[in-house]
Amino acid sequence: MGSRWFQRGVGIVIAVLAGTAAALLWFAVASGDPEIRDEPTEGLVLGFWRVLYDSEAPALRVILAAVAMALLLAVGVAVLERRIASRSRRSVDGVVAPLAPKIVMAATRGVYAGPVTVTVLIPSHNEEVSLPATIASLLAQSQPPDRIIVVADNCTDSTPAVARNAGVEVFLSVDNEHKKAGALNQVLTQLLPEQKHNDVVMVMDADTSLDDGFIGAAVSRFTNDRALMAIGGLFYGEEGHGLLGQFQRNEYIRYAREIRRRRGRVFVLTGTASMFRPVALRTVAESRGQSIPGQPGMVYDTAALTEDNELTIALKSLGAQMVSPHQCTVVTELMPGWRTLWAQRLRWQRGALENLGAYGVRSQTMRYWAQQLGIGYGVIALSSYLLLISLALLSLENWIWFPFWLGIGALFMVERVVTVWKGGWRARVLAASLFPELFFDMVLNLIYVKGILDIAVGRQATWKHVTHETPHESQEAIR
Repeated sequence: MGSRWFQRGVGIVIAVLAGTAAALLWFAVASGDPEIRDEPTEGLVLGFWRVLYDSEAPALRVILAAVAMALLLAVGVAVLERRIASRSRRSVDGVVAPLAPKIVMAATRGVYAGPVTVTVLIPSHNEEVSLPATIASLLAQSQPPDRIIVVADNCTDSTPAVARNAGVEVFLSVDNEHKKAGALNQVLTQLLPEQKHNDVVMVMDADTSLDDGFIGAAVSRFTNDRALMAIGGLFYGEEGHGLLGQFQRNEYIRYAREIRRRRGRVFVLTGTASMFRPVALRTVAESRGQSIPGQPGMVYDTAALTEDNELTIALKSLGAQMVSPHQCTVVTELMPGWRTLWAQRLRWQRGALENLGAYGVRSQTMRYWAQQLGIGYGVIALSSYLLLISLALLSLENWIWFPFWLGIGALFMVERVVTVWKGGWRARVLAASLFPELFFDMVLNLIYVKGILDIAVGRQATWKHVTHETPHESQEAIR
């Protein structure tokens, strides 16, 4: 587990590594003698549009260097991830990887634990508005859950009454000071001891609605694979919230597409809706303070800002097999304003960095390190691109078109449109316009930098909770 100085400096380490990679690419581009190029040429487009264009393109060695670096990184990450997954599947070390498939299969061979049952936990803090739709989506499943428990945490509204009126159980947290993670730890402490191998526990947000077939598909997976420890849902954004909402929907569509291309290999067991075998959660609790960070006996690490991401890393560190099937989809809330979006993403980003600082560099976290390095490199690349575009606009008397770079831009635009194609015409139009999404990406980049700086200076993190609009009021509460 990472030392204290490393946990504070993890963001700086990633920024330095990303900056070094960018500097190496710049060196490859800038090395060698500058080539003498012709002046821009005047041409006529479509018979009436007179333009200046320049056939300038990077030297072949520069193109090859950039392509080689990209391929090397992509292939390296893919090979490393495959090797780590294969080693975990073959592991028989019950101390290092007690949840590895071979160990779990050996322990359950010849033992019938009964049919797969599903107990749903819905952690809720003042969710009287969104909770009815969440419960309704569960009851409307083609295979409804066997038990639904609303975990009411420090509620000051009618959340418990709404849950009881819907006919589900209510668990009231007691003196909880650790937000969602603390409330879930309280209910799991009572629930897990009585659970058998096939008594699956599902945790889902109170502002999420399951698509029909989610539970049925998940139960089928658990029934056919005794070694499967967890299933994560693929999430899509709700309708509404104007342009900001479409930015978020496009982002979520791309994430779901990436997971499908990875054949369901989980990156994060999202808090929107994920399912766990009880043995997986019990093993995490038993391993806290030893092989993984956290308080012994607790499933969720209450020190983590992003408890779902931390739990995912914990399970992977213990050798657990998990998947996100394409049939298991949910619709989740979107942030209605820039302020709430900033707060949400800062928590996500800082939480991800803090988790890496806590776990350090180990085989199970290499994919997460690569992701953070990729984001850091992207911050440098996008910032440099927009800066150069701005300088060109300010310095050129006449705009000059570069066919080579126009072609690269066209390919990039096509990629952006294709990756959100399933989102409908609004998603495609926004992606094709290109620059609005680049602006959104720059906002996320600023959040990334803010997260690094906050960790480095030891600034106290806050947990934001958005109280949904009621018929009588709309407010945002800081929890």
